[in-house]
Amino acid sequence: MHSRPHFYGPECHGLVSRIEGGALCREDGDYLIRESQNDRGRFTLVMRYIVLGVVKNFKLYYEDGKHFVGEKRFDSVYDLVEDGLITMFVESKAQDYIERMVHEPVYNSLTGYAPGFRYPANPAHEPALRKKCEPEPSPDSQGATSGDDPRKLERVQSAPLKDKRLLFPKYNFLQQSHTYRGLQWCEYCGNFMWGIIQQGVQCIDCGLNVHKQCSKLVPNDCQPALKHVQHVFGVDLTTLVKLHGTQRPIVVDMCISEIEKRGMDSEGIYRVSGSHDEIIELKAAFDQLGSEVNLTAYEDVNTIAGALKLYLRELPVPILPYRLYSRFINAAKISHEDGKLDAVRMALSATPGAHFETIKYLIQHLGRVSDISGENQMTSHNLGIVFGPTLLRTPEKDANQRYNYNDTQFQQGVIESMIEYRHHLF
Repeated sequence: MHSRPHFYGPECHGLVSRIEGGALCREDGDYLIRESQNDRGRFTLVMRYIVLGVVKNFKLYYEDGKHFVGEKRFDSVYDLVEDGLITMFVESKAQDYIERMVHEPVYNSLTGYAPGFRYPANPAHEPALRKKCEPEPSPDSQGATSGDDPRKLERVQSAPLKDKRLLFPKYNFLQQSHTYRGLQWCEYCGNFMWGIIQQGVQCIDCGLNVHKQCSKLVPNDCQPALKHVQHVFGVDLTTLVKLHGTQRPIVVDMCISEIEKRGMDSEGIYRVSGSHDEIIELKAAFDQLGSEVNLTAYEDVNTIAGALKLYLRELPVPILPYRLYSRFINAAKISHEDGKLDAVRMALSATPGAHFETIKYLIQHLGRVSDISGENQMTSHNLGIVFGPTLLRTPEKDANQRYNYNDTQFQQGVIESMIEYRHHLF
């Protein structure tokens, strides 16, 4: 009786030779795991390939609770096999078609074919697009431009004002593997993305979704199309900023500006709820009118504060992105204040440009709110309680994991520290 690792089930057959493994996989789709006879402790996944009826062997690995034979990682061997069979079936049956779809994209005729579809920008138009998307930066109270990239702060401090325009964040096609929960079509070639997980790649700047094969051909400066982004609320932050050629979302700029005009001394600002009906009405106004919204028409400043909080909650990716969640939480757990600030600063440096600019602007505003907490009763601690779970949102895939239920105090602590030490962080 062989002993198998705890992370494998009955599909693990122990010391089985390559020939014996192939003989045991009699039907299409059969699979098993065998241990190498020559290299004990090394395992191989044996699969009978559906289309050709041949047996394939793959070196199988297990790390951090995931099974993998390539770059994709799976929770179970079953999921790995399922994804592999689908991928091999599609690639063998449609190899010629896949080659054509990559090199002969049909996006010019796909007007709204796929949800959230965007046209890749014409590289020849890049200078004009760049000029349109880079408004003149203006120096803030700290002497730095509001478009500063945190990774270039030292250069910004010494750069002449006329050169600071060059430091405005550029949105290039930066891809990472992505898993789609529903049906997804490639926004470059218009064809279906197959597989169980990581069916394609997504641009971390503008959210463009494409096949891995197509990603190699996407222009470096992908550009969202205005006609396919019909709202302000619920739209990816970077997409919205790039689309309108602004440094921050207009909702953030306009709401904060109005609150600083007439709501800074309002007791409980951001804690006191505004009228739900008026907040929903204001949300609809932003979606329809954009920057033409008249905020003076809303007498209760808590309505404007409520709309700002709602906008932040509805971002598909929070201002402090999901992928950096653990880094911020771990930073909050550091007891030594200097070490905590260093860790927060490093995490901030990894945020996309538009996200960094927005969190910088928001935190500086919240700092001014806390400066007069004697009047409005909103200290940095109170503001951390209000904004912590919104700005540093628990990743959805981890929402049911027990350890995240204890993160609330750390979510609040991160925002509180950012407010208190904003002059050192930004």
